Amino acid sequence: MRHYEVMVILDPSLDERTVAPSLDNFLNVIRTTGGNVEKVEVWGKRRLSFEINKSSEGIYAVLDLTSTPDAVKELDRQLGLQETVLRTKVMRRHPAKSTKASVKAAKNAAKAKV
Repeated sequence: MRHYEVMVILDPSLDERTVAPSLDNFLNVIRTTGGNVEKVEVWGKRRLSFEINKSSEGIYAVLDLTSTPDAVKELDRQLGLQETVLRTKVMRRHPAKSTKASVKAAKNAAKAKV
């Protein structure tokens, strides 16, 4: 299991109150494969830096989840097929524990070289 962050930009004509429940249907792909949805954040309507499908705004949503790579790939595929989804971005996140440990290991290695 790996930790992922998925950013979804939705059509601005959608009602913001219905965004989280509609994303919940797609997140069943993660849940059925044994994954865990940690957080669903709806940032709301924001201005895009460039137009996508003649839209200058979009509704942003960020999903934090822990799952297998295949399940996340299937989630991204299903979101891409949806007409109301303008863009998706999937990022693999490293746990904070390993980041702190790697920083500490790098500091110790630097001290050993001196």
